Amino acid sequence: MDILSDTIAAIRTGSPSSGLFIRHAPWGRRYPVVPGAGFHVVLQGSCWVVPPRAEPIALGVGDVLFMPRGADHDLIDSPTSPVTETAYPGEPREIAGPGVRTALLCGAYELGRRRSHPLLNELPEFIHVPARPGRDPALRGAVDLLAAEVAEPRAGSDAAIPAILDTLLLFVLRAWFDEQARDRAGGWAGAFADPSVAAALRAMHDDPAHAWTVPELSAAVGVSRATLARRFTATIGEPPLSYLTRWRLLTAARLLGETDAPLATIAARVGYTSEFAFAKAFKREYGVPPGQYRRGAEAPSTVAV
Repeated sequence: MDILSDTIAAIRTGSPSSGLFIRHAPWGRRYPVVPGAGFHVVLQGSCWVVPPRAEPIALGVGDVLFMPRGADHDLIDSPTSPVTETAYPGEPREIAGPGVRTALLCGAYELGRRRSHPLLNELPEFIHVPARPGRDPALRGAVDLLAAEVAEPRAGSDAAIPAILDTLLLFVLRAWFDEQARDRAGGWAGAFADPSVAAALRAMHDDPAHAWTVPELSAAVGVSRATLARRFTATIGEPPLSYLTRWRLLTAARLLGETDAPLATIAARVGYTSEFAFAKAFKREYGVPPGQYRRGAEAPSTVAV
Protein backbone atom coordinates (compact mmCIF):
# COMPACT_ATOMS: atom_id res chain seq x y z
CA MET A 1 0.00 0.00 0.00
CA ASP A 2 0.99 3.64 -0.39
CA ILE A 3 1.83 5.73 2.67
CA LEU A 4 -1.64 7.26 3.11
CA SER A 5 -3.47 3.93 2.76
CA ASP A 6 -0.92 2.24 5.01
CA THR A 7 -1.41 4.84 7.74
CA ILE A 8 -5.20 4.70 7.66
CA ALA A 9 -5.10 0.89 7.84
CA ALA A 10 -2.87 1.09 10.91
CA ILE A 11 -5.21 3.31 12.94
CA ARG A 12 -8.60 2.03 11.74
CA THR A 13 -10.72 -0.32 13.87
CA GLY A 14 -14.19 -1.73 13.31
CA SER A 15 -16.36 -0.87 10.34
CA PRO A 16 -17.44 2.56 9.09
CA SER A 17 -21.10 3.55 9.19
CA SER A 18 -23.32 6.07 7.41
CA GLY A 19 -26.88 7.22 7.11
CA LEU A 20 -29.11 9.55 5.10
CA PHE A 21 -30.91 12.22 7.13
CA ILE A 22 -33.65 14.50 5.85
CA ARG A 23 -34.78 17.58 7.75
CA HIS A 24 -37.13 20.44 6.94
CA ALA A 25 -36.46 23.99 8.08
CA PRO A 26 -36.21 25.10 10.75
CA TRP A 27 -33.97 22.44 12.28
CA GLY A 28 -30.83 22.10 14.36
CA ARG A 29 -28.89 18.97 15.35
CA ARG A 30 -26.17 18.61 17.98
CA TYR A 31 -23.35 16.15 17.30
CA PRO A 32 -21.42 15.16 20.44
CA VAL A 33 -17.77 14.11 20.30
CA VAL A 34 -17.36 10.66 18.74
CA PRO A 35 -14.47 8.19 19.32
CA GLY A 36 -13.23 8.34 15.76
CA ALA A 37 -13.67 10.50 12.69
CA GLY A 38 -16.91 11.79 11.19
CA PHE A 39 -18.17 13.42 8.02
CA HIS A 40 -21.18 15.18 6.51
CA VAL A 41 -22.07 15.56 2.85
CA VAL A 42 -24.86 17.91 1.76
CA LEU A 43 -26.92 16.23 -0.95
CA GLN A 44 -29.76 18.74 -1.09
CA GLY A 45 -30.33 22.18 0.38
CA SER A 46 -27.79 23.91 2.59
CA CYS A 47 -26.84 24.26 6.22
CA TRP A 48 -24.29 25.66 8.65
CA VAL A 49 -21.83 23.83 10.88
CA VAL A 50 -21.25 25.62 14.17
CA PRO A 51 -18.09 24.52 16.03
CA PRO A 52 -17.95 25.41 19.73
CA ARG A 53 -14.73 27.40 19.41
CA ALA A 54 -14.60 28.59 15.79
CA GLU A 55 -16.54 30.56 13.22
CA PRO A 56 -19.57 28.89 11.55
CA ILE A 57 -19.00 27.26 8.16
CA ALA A 58 -21.59 27.46 5.38
CA LEU A 59 -22.20 24.18 3.53
CA GLY A 60 -23.83 23.86 0.12
CA VAL A 61 -24.82 21.02 -2.18
CA GLY A 62 -21.90 18.66 -2.75
CA ASP A 63 -19.79 20.07 0.08
CA VAL A 64 -17.97 17.60 2.33
CA LEU A 65 -17.12 18.32 5.96
CA PHE A 66 -14.66 15.94 7.65
CA MET A 67 -13.88 15.82 11.39
CA PRO A 68 -10.63 13.83 11.81
CA ARG A 69 -11.01 13.59 15.59
CA GLY A 70 -14.79 13.50 15.82
CA ALA A 71 -15.12 17.03 17.21
CA ASP A 72 -18.46 18.10 18.67
CA HIS A 73 -20.49 20.61 16.67
CA ASP A 74 -23.98 21.71 15.70
CA LEU A 75 -25.63 21.58 12.29
CA ILE A 76 -28.40 24.10 11.65
CA ASP A 77 -30.36 25.13 8.58
CA SER A 78 -29.74 28.84 9.23
CA PRO A 79 -27.79 30.91 11.75
CA THR A 80 -31.03 31.86 13.54
CA SER A 81 -32.39 28.34 14.03
CA PRO A 82 -32.24 26.72 17.48
CA VAL A 83 -30.74 23.29 18.16
CA THR A 84 -33.68 20.99 18.89
CA GLU A 85 -32.23 17.47 18.59
CA THR A 86 -29.11 15.47 19.37
CA ALA A 87 -27.70 12.75 17.15
CA TYR A 88 -28.15 9.27 18.64
CA PRO A 89 -28.18 5.69 17.31
CA GLY A 90 -31.55 4.63 15.93
CA GLU A 91 -33.02 8.11 15.62
CA PRO A 92 -35.57 8.91 12.88
CA ARG A 93 -33.93 9.36 9.50
CA GLU A 94 -36.53 11.83 8.26
CA ILE A 95 -38.57 14.45 10.07
CA ALA A 96 -41.28 16.03 7.98
CA GLY A 97 -42.09 19.72 8.01
CA PRO A 98 -43.23 22.65 5.91
CA GLY A 99 -39.83 24.30 5.40
CA VAL A 100 -37.03 23.87 2.89
CA ARG A 101 -35.77 20.28 2.61
CA THR A 102 -32.14 19.43 3.42
CA ALA A 103 -30.67 15.97 2.77
CA LEU A 104 -27.48 15.06 4.60
CA LEU A 105 -25.26 12.02 4.24
CA CYS A 106 -23.54 11.53 7.60
CA GLY A 107 -20.99 8.93 8.59
CA ALA A 108 -18.33 7.89 11.06
CA TYR A 109 -15.09 5.90 11.10
CA GLU A 110 -13.81 4.05 14.14
CA LEU A 111 -10.18 4.88 14.90
CA GLY A 112 -7.99 3.31 17.56
CA ARG A 113 -8.31 5.57 20.59
CA ARG A 114 -4.85 4.58 21.83
CA ARG A 115 -3.19 4.75 18.43
CA SER A 116 -2.10 7.97 16.83
CA HIS A 117 -0.14 9.08 13.82
CA PRO A 118 1.24 12.54 13.03
CA LEU A 119 -0.43 12.49 9.61
CA LEU A 120 -3.87 12.75 11.24
CA ASN A 121 -2.72 14.59 14.35
CA GLU A 122 -1.71 17.64 12.30
CA LEU A 123 -5.10 17.95 10.59
CA PRO A 124 -7.45 20.72 11.71
CA GLU A 125 -10.58 19.83 13.67
CA PHE A 126 -12.78 20.55 10.63
CA ILE A 127 -11.85 20.03 7.00
CA HIS A 128 -14.22 21.64 4.50
CA VAL A 129 -13.96 20.36 0.93
CA PRO A 130 -16.34 22.55 -1.10
CA ALA A 131 -17.91 21.32 -4.31
CA ARG A 132 -16.06 22.95 -7.20
CA PRO A 133 -16.59 22.27 -10.90
CA GLY A 134 -13.77 20.16 -12.28
CA ARG A 135 -12.02 19.67 -8.92
CA ASP A 136 -11.73 16.37 -7.04
CA PRO A 137 -13.75 14.27 -9.54
CA ALA A 138 -12.85 11.02 -7.77
CA LEU A 139 -14.21 12.35 -4.48
CA ARG A 140 -17.40 13.49 -6.19
CA GLY A 141 -17.78 10.07 -7.77
CA ALA A 142 -17.43 8.37 -4.39
CA VAL A 143 -20.03 10.70 -2.86
CA ASP A 144 -22.49 9.94 -5.67
CA LEU A 145 -21.96 6.18 -5.31
CA LEU A 146 -22.40 6.28 -1.56
CA ALA A 147 -25.52 8.45 -1.75
CA ALA A 148 -27.12 6.07 -4.27
CA GLU A 149 -26.40 2.97 -2.16
CA VAL A 150 -27.64 4.57 1.07
CA ALA A 151 -30.80 6.04 -0.51
CA GLU A 152 -31.84 2.83 -2.28
CA PRO A 153 -30.13 -0.27 -0.82
CA ARG A 154 -29.92 -3.18 -3.23
CA ALA A 155 -28.41 -6.65 -3.27
CA GLY A 156 -24.79 -6.28 -2.21
CA SER A 157 -25.20 -2.88 -0.53
CA ASP A 158 -24.04 -4.24 2.83
CA ALA A 159 -20.69 -5.03 1.23
CA ALA A 160 -20.58 -2.01 -1.09
CA ILE A 161 -21.24 0.72 1.49
CA PRO A 162 -18.26 0.02 3.81
CA ALA A 163 -15.97 -0.25 0.79
CA ILE A 164 -17.20 3.08 -0.60
CA LEU A 165 -16.85 4.68 2.85
CA ASP A 166 -13.22 3.55 3.02
CA THR A 167 -12.66 5.03 -0.43
CA LEU A 168 -14.38 8.27 0.56
CA LEU A 169 -12.09 8.68 3.57
CA LEU A 170 -8.98 8.33 1.42
CA PHE A 171 -10.33 10.69 -1.25
CA VAL A 172 -11.19 13.37 1.35
CA LEU A 173 -7.68 13.20 2.78
CA ARG A 174 -6.16 13.19 -0.70
CA ALA A 175 -8.16 16.30 -1.61
CA TRP A 176 -6.98 18.05 1.54
CA PHE A 177 -3.31 17.19 1.06
CA ASP A 178 -3.48 18.13 -2.62
CA GLU A 179 -4.90 21.52 -1.67
CA GLN A 180 -2.18 22.04 0.92
CA ALA A 181 0.49 21.07 -1.62
CA ARG A 182 -0.91 23.62 -4.12
CA ASP A 183 -0.58 26.24 -1.37
CA ARG A 184 2.99 25.03 -0.74
CA ALA A 185 2.16 24.16 2.84
CA GLY A 186 4.56 22.16 4.97
CA GLY A 187 3.74 19.14 7.11
CA TRP A 188 2.62 15.90 5.53
CA ALA A 189 1.46 17.67 2.38
CA GLY A 190 5.04 18.81 1.95
CA ALA A 191 6.31 15.31 2.68
CA PHE A 192 4.14 13.77 -0.04
CA ALA A 193 5.31 16.45 -2.48
CA ASP A 194 9.02 15.96 -1.70
CA PRO A 195 10.29 12.93 -3.68
CA SER A 196 13.16 12.17 -1.30
CA VAL A 197 11.04 12.33 1.86
CA ALA A 198 8.22 10.33 0.26
CA ALA A 199 10.69 7.67 -0.91
CA ALA A 200 12.24 7.41 2.56
CA LEU A 201 8.80 7.02 4.12
CA ARG A 202 7.90 4.36 1.59
CA ALA A 203 11.08 2.43 2.33
CA MET A 204 10.36 2.41 6.07
CA HIS A 205 6.70 1.50 5.59
CA ASP A 206 7.57 -1.29 3.16
CA ASP A 207 10.09 -2.91 5.51
CA PRO A 208 9.87 -1.70 9.13
CA ALA A 209 11.86 -4.74 10.27
CA HIS A 210 14.94 -3.62 8.37
CA ALA A 211 17.72 -2.04 10.44
CA TRP A 212 17.53 1.27 8.60
CA THR A 213 20.18 3.94 9.09
CA VAL A 214 20.12 7.50 7.79
CA PRO A 215 23.08 6.83 5.45
CA GLU A 216 21.27 3.79 4.01
CA LEU A 217 18.02 5.72 3.56
CA SER A 218 19.79 8.65 1.93
CA ALA A 219 21.58 6.32 -0.48
CA ALA A 220 18.28 4.61 -1.33
CA VAL A 221 16.52 7.89 -2.16
CA GLY A 222 19.49 9.56 -3.86
CA VAL A 223 20.20 12.58 -1.65
CA SER A 224 22.83 13.37 0.96
CA ARG A 225 22.34 12.42 4.60
CA ALA A 226 22.16 16.07 5.62
CA THR A 227 19.59 16.88 2.94
CA LEU A 228 17.35 13.96 3.84
CA ALA A 229 17.54 14.66 7.57
CA ARG A 230 16.75 18.35 7.04
CA ARG A 231 13.83 17.81 4.63
CA PHE A 232 12.39 14.93 6.63
CA THR A 233 12.45 16.79 9.93
CA ALA A 234 11.05 19.97 8.36
CA THR A 235 8.01 18.21 6.91
CA ILE A 236 7.35 15.29 9.26
CA GLY A 237 8.35 17.09 12.44
CA GLU A 238 10.86 14.50 13.66
CA PRO A 239 14.06 12.85 12.34
CA PRO A 240 13.83 9.76 10.12
CA LEU A 241 14.79 7.20 12.76
CA SER A 242 12.43 8.70 15.34
CA TYR A 243 9.60 8.30 12.85
CA LEU A 244 10.76 4.75 12.12
CA THR A 245 10.38 3.88 15.81
CA ARG A 246 6.93 5.46 15.89
CA TRP A 247 5.83 3.53 12.80
CA ARG A 248 7.22 0.23 14.13
CA LEU A 249 5.31 0.58 17.40
CA LEU A 250 2.09 1.69 15.71
CA THR A 251 2.32 -1.35 13.43
CA ALA A 252 2.90 -3.52 16.50
CA ALA A 253 -0.17 -2.02 18.21
CA ARG A 254 -2.30 -2.89 15.20
CA LEU A 255 -0.95 -6.46 15.12
CA LEU A 256 -1.59 -6.86 18.85
CA GLY A 257 -5.20 -5.79 18.40
CA GLU A 258 -5.93 -7.70 15.20
CA THR A 259 -3.91 -10.93 15.44
CA ASP A 260 -3.01 -13.68 17.90
CA ALA A 261 0.64 -13.70 16.82
CA PRO A 262 3.11 -14.32 19.67
CA LEU A 263 4.91 -11.28 21.03
CA ALA A 264 8.24 -12.58 19.76
CA THR A 265 6.82 -12.83 16.24
CA ILE A 266 5.43 -9.29 16.35
CA ALA A 267 8.72 -8.00 17.74
CA ALA A 268 10.61 -9.51 14.83
CA ARG A 269 8.12 -8.18 12.28
CA VAL A 270 8.67 -4.61 13.44
CA GLY A 271 12.45 -4.72 13.73
CA TYR A 272 13.26 -5.73 17.32
CA THR A 273 15.80 -8.48 17.85
CA SER A 274 14.47 -9.43 21.29
CA GLU A 275 11.07 -9.56 22.92
CA PHE A 276 12.48 -7.67 25.92
CA ALA A 277 13.68 -4.74 23.83
CA PHE A 278 10.34 -4.63 22.03
CA ALA A 279 8.34 -4.69 25.28
CA LYS A 280 10.47 -1.90 26.77
CA ALA A 281 10.02 0.34 23.71
CA PHE A 282 6.31 -0.43 23.48
CA LYS A 283 5.66 0.44 27.12
CA ARG A 284 7.58 3.69 26.71
CA GLU A 285 5.28 4.65 23.79
CA TYR A 286 1.90 3.35 25.01
CA GLY A 287 2.32 3.29 28.79
CA VAL A 288 1.57 -0.42 29.17
CA PRO A 289 3.38 -3.66 28.20
CA PRO A 290 2.34 -5.32 24.90
CA GLY A 291 0.45 -8.13 26.62
CA GLN A 292 -1.64 -5.73 28.68
CA TYR A 293 -2.29 -3.60 25.62
CA ARG A 294 -3.56 -6.69 23.77
CA ARG A 295 -5.92 -7.65 26.60
CA GLY A 296 -7.36 -4.13 26.59
CA ALA A 297 -7.50 -3.71 22.81
CA GLU A 298 -10.34 -1.44 21.68
CA ALA A 299 -13.73 -2.97 21.19
CA PRO A 300 -15.89 -1.48 18.43
CA SER A 301 -17.99 1.41 19.71
CA THR A 302 -21.48 2.53 18.75
CA VAL A 303 -21.40 5.84 16.94
CA ALA A 304 -24.39 7.97 16.02
CA VAL A 305 -24.30 9.18 12.42
